[in-house]
Amino acid sequence: MSDTIPPASPTGPSLDDFASFYLYGLTNQPYQQSTDLGKFGELYNLVIGNHGGLGIASTFHPYQLVNQVGVTVWYAAYAQFYTQPNRLELFAEMTVEKASFVTVPPASFAEFHVWPDTRLTTDENPIFGRFVPFVIPFLVRKDPELLRWDAEFAAAEGDNRRIRPYLDAVNAAIKFVQPAPAFVLGFGEFDEQQPELLVEKFLSCRDMLL
Repeated sequence: MSDTIPPASPTGPSLDDFASFYLYGLTNQPYQQSTDLGKFGELYNLVIGNHGGLGIASTFHPYQLVNQVGVTVWYAAYAQFYTQPNRLELFAEMTVEKASFVTVPPASFAEFHVWPDTRLTTDENPIFGRFVPFVIPFLVRKDPELLRWDAEFAAAEGDNRRIRPYLDAVNAAIKFVQPAPAFVLGFGEFDEQQPELLVEKFLSCRDMLL
């Protein structure tokens, strides 16, 4: 009988293998769900492209993205993925085949939690009661290749006429979960250390709404 200590079973992947991205825009009802997971998958492919990861089947107000104990919807999606007994196989598919999957977030994220940054409250900026911020999150396997959103903008080389068909397609693709009058303003990466950067994206658009 060998006295060699067997190697530990692999437990990964870690959260560091993923990045937290989001579409952001304005609507009248930010917290919306759809049971059409196929449409969420199509939206993931349109925005993220050929990159493995998780679509998150809901839209949120920014103040729903972080719960009372500081857990983000992206971390919750990762935790749900990590609890799957076949997570290593799924992660291999994300890495090798660039597969994407869709996860339904916990209902607890329906609750609002105003961060220390209160600039999206209607007390501070009443315009956000009329044009309400919303976010569609994506948890993406890190990859050196450009995301589709970035690739489309790079190809357009700053020409609004060239990027317009792509933006129109993205706005059409969200209608199953965020119908009119909702519209997309942009795309970004969420930084847990600086969540106020997301708030500032909405504030940068405030003057055009007044």
